[in-house]
Amino acid sequence: MASAETLSPHTGADAINGSKTFKRRRVEEEEENPWKDVLEDAASNYTPYVPVKQRKQDAIGRLERHLNRSLVDDRAAPREDPVANAGGRPTMSLIDQAVEIRRKEQEKPKSEMEKQLEEEKQILEANAARTALKSSIEIARDIQYTEPLKTSWKPPRHVRDMGEAKVDYVRKEFHIVVEGRDPPPPIRKFKDMRIPEPILNHLMNKGIKRPTPIQIQGIPVALTGRDMIGIAFTGSGKTLVFTLPLVLFALEAEMRLPFVGGEGPVGLILGPSRELARQTYDVIKAMSQALVEGGFPEVRVLLAMGGISMQDQGDVMRRGAHIVVATPGRLQDMLQKKKFTLDSCKYLCLDEADRMIDLGFEEDVRNILSFFKHQRQTLLFSATMPKKIQNFAKQSLVDPITVNVGRAGAASLDVIQEVEYVKQEAKIVYLLECLQKTPPPVLIFAENKDDVDDIHEYLLLKGVEAVAIHGGKTQEEREFAVQKFKEGKADVLVATDVASKGLDFSGIQHVINYDMPKEIEDYVHRIGRTGRSGKTGIATTFINRSSSEQILLDLKYLLKEAKQRVPPVLEALDDPMAARAGVDGADRECTFCGGLGHTIAFCPKLDQQRKQQMQLQRERYGGPRDGRD
Repeated sequence: MASAETLSPHTGADAINGSKTFKRRRVEEEEENPWKDVLEDAASNYTPYVPVKQRKQDAIGRLERHLNRSLVDDRAAPREDPVANAGGRPTMSLIDQAVEIRRKEQEKPKSEMEKQLEEEKQILEANAARTALKSSIEIARDIQYTEPLKTSWKPPRHVRDMGEAKVDYVRKEFHIVVEGRDPPPPIRKFKDMRIPEPILNHLMNKGIKRPTPIQIQGIPVALTGRDMIGIAFTGSGKTLVFTLPLVLFALEAEMRLPFVGGEGPVGLILGPSRELARQTYDVIKAMSQALVEGGFPEVRVLLAMGGISMQDQGDVMRRGAHIVVATPGRLQDMLQKKKFTLDSCKYLCLDEADRMIDLGFEEDVRNILSFFKHQRQTLLFSATMPKKIQNFAKQSLVDPITVNVGRAGAASLDVIQEVEYVKQEAKIVYLLECLQKTPPPVLIFAENKDDVDDIHEYLLLKGVEAVAIHGGKTQEEREFAVQKFKEGKADVLVATDVASKGLDFSGIQHVINYDMPKEIEDYVHRIGRTGRSGKTGIATTFINRSSSEQILLDLKYLLKEAKQRVPPVLEALDDPMAARAGVDGADRECTFCGGLGHTIAFCPKLDQQRKQQMQLQRERYGGPRDGRD
């Protein structure tokens, strides 16, 4: 029983009904509390504070458990690549993805072919890092031309209205491959190219009645002002593609406003050798003379090359030259001495462009470009232009068009190629027997100057009318020999490769390679001196143990490509690249030099280039030359 001290004044009735009264009051209090829901939500969502150190340890633990679980799953069954699903986000972190990719690479070992292809790609990328062929001012100011030059020339309406199907048919008919944006349609007649009548008559007198495949597409491209890369067989008429449009541009400029002293030139043509520059000069000079005889103004052309006196052309320089044909060395000298300027020059052609770059003229050409003041139309031509040079050229040209007739570096199909194994000591005697194969004129190529002199002397002693040219002779001697051979006063011309680049000797019946050149490109240029303009010729090549096996493999597949007979000595060569070769050497072309018998990893041309660079470095820092004191 409760004591009196603990009982309240309401102990009576309240004590009996106390529980009910207390509950009623609590409910009333709860109904009257407006923060009840808020307090309950706060209590249910409360998250206790966790220190930073503890959170880091928990994250590391979760990552370890995830990696262990992933390794167990990988061993149990192959997993899907989390990055392969491009539609959603990857479920793995970047670190896990890198580990996964590395694991897969280790599980799948690379084949020897894959390793070799990767090595070739790295070599090509290392050698492709070259500055674009631009002037120093354009590079320094980051000048970028986006639109090609415009000219006033337009093809006739019936040519412009040719449908796409007709254009494709003409190109397929003449095996013309065109790359580039919006190329002009091909034109199958000189008359439709809107060439002046005197030049048409001049071409007819020379026996040129219709354009060749490279001219059908190349001349319209040049006349429209587009930058161009022209590739065609030797003897296909490339010279006319870049000289004829330039003569027409110069004639138009003279008729609008006659040139005076100090003006010009309108166009510039660069060649790697004096003989080639002289030949180009003669072609333009003949067309200019035909224009004068037809009542048109004179197109003055200047020849700038070493070994000749510029005083003989003083009249042209005083009156202003429309066209300059030059070699890089002499042209640089004249520009530095301000004999003339290139302020108004808007046409530049590099004949045998790949040979100019390979022969070390790249820096000279870049220096010449620094004298240009405005945008120019640039054309590059050659019979052998590997992808390396083509890609390099495309970086330097503005929206270029590539016109290709036949594979770059392929031999002319009009040349019958014969390869004979002849011992070194028997070659000079065997020459007389080879000369009996065809009537004159005959070209004999040798690798070095001493062999040229020996062959020349031997033939003279045997009563053969022969002349010789090489880099060691004076310009007068070289011009006299070439002129005598062209006029038919000499039956045989003995030469080094100075006569193999672009020179046009009419009626050559036979080309003899006294030795196999060090590069397959030189071989293509040599045999291209015969079988020109649709005629058939013969090329005989001497090989023996002194010939490089790599160059012989190139020769082997070049013969197969041209459907020529392959001698047993070449057929027996062990080809380490046979596994990756396609049909007759297809898909095995060296990306550096275009050879078919090797890859860039074993390219003799690349190896020679490296040796030259090392030699230049030794000379620059005062070291011994060629390993000798």
